[in-house]
Amino acid sequence: MTKKLLFQFDTDPAPSVFDTVVGYDGGADHIAGYGGVTPENVGAYVDGTIYTRGGAEKKSTAIFVGGGDMTAGEAVFDAVKKRFFGPFRVSVMLDSNGSNTTAAAGVALVVKSAGGDIKGKRAVVLAGTGPVGMRSAVMLGKEGATVAITGRDQAKTQKAADAIEQRFGVKVEAIEAKDETSRRKAIEGANLVFSAGAIGFELLSEEAWKSESSIEIMADYNAQPPMGLGGIDAMDKAKERHGKIIYGALGLGGLKLKLHRTLIGKLFESTEQSFDADEIYALAKEMA
Repeated sequence: MTKKLLFQFDTDPAPSVFDTVVGYDGGADHIAGYGGVTPENVGAYVDGTIYTRGGAEKKSTAIFVGGGDMTAGEAVFDAVKKRFFGPFRVSVMLDSNGSNTTAAAGVALVVKSAGGDIKGKRAVVLAGTGPVGMRSAVMLGKEGATVAITGRDQAKTQKAADAIEQRFGVKVEAIEAKDETSRRKAIEGANLVFSAGAIGFELLSEEAWKSESSIEIMADYNAQPPMGLGGIDAMDKAKERHGKIIYGALGLGGLKLKLHRTLIGKLFESTEQSFDADEIYALAKEMA
């Protein structure tokens, strides 16, 4: 039987252990990880995947692009696909920092809790300039929500918003929010609130969000205390608190891991698969 080979191209100096474990759990027989991958050096790696096997065996070779920097990952992902031509291609997936699968799981579950339709709702992604926040903004926008992302620096936040529009055609508002007072103001009138900040930093206290009557659903991607949203638990999964539906990071994590594993398996179904935000989110909605 032809071995399922997954080649992990990581933009960080060393390949991610997390992604390696999930790769095996998703069905790869062997994973070869390469660190420090760039658009300039990835070509030789790609050539090794596309010029070796032929016929039905070729679908048993696949590429996973990862690393902590989504912008760098996007550049490598694009360079990989540009190397393909005709039948000389294999399936490829982008999930830098787990951002595609994490955001897809979070948004899919929130949309499900909203009855499957968030058109016209206002969504705010707190600390939304990182990979998970930006991908969440994309998915929310494509669902028809009016989306804003916040950040501590207006220029950086606007740069993230511009990058979202350039790559995905989704326009989002950039809001500077340096402290809890400004973050509290940012969520006024919001129906959906996501917390995508760094580990160990509370973005909103319980007092700051519990009395905001417009909020229907909240999701926090931070699994380590303190939570990004005060007064919630990482295990919350559609838990009602103060009249709002709450998702904690571990409440989202089951779908995220299941989604990641399923996508790895799908890479080996053909040589034509290409998984980025849109494709990953579509599958998340099916699985939610």
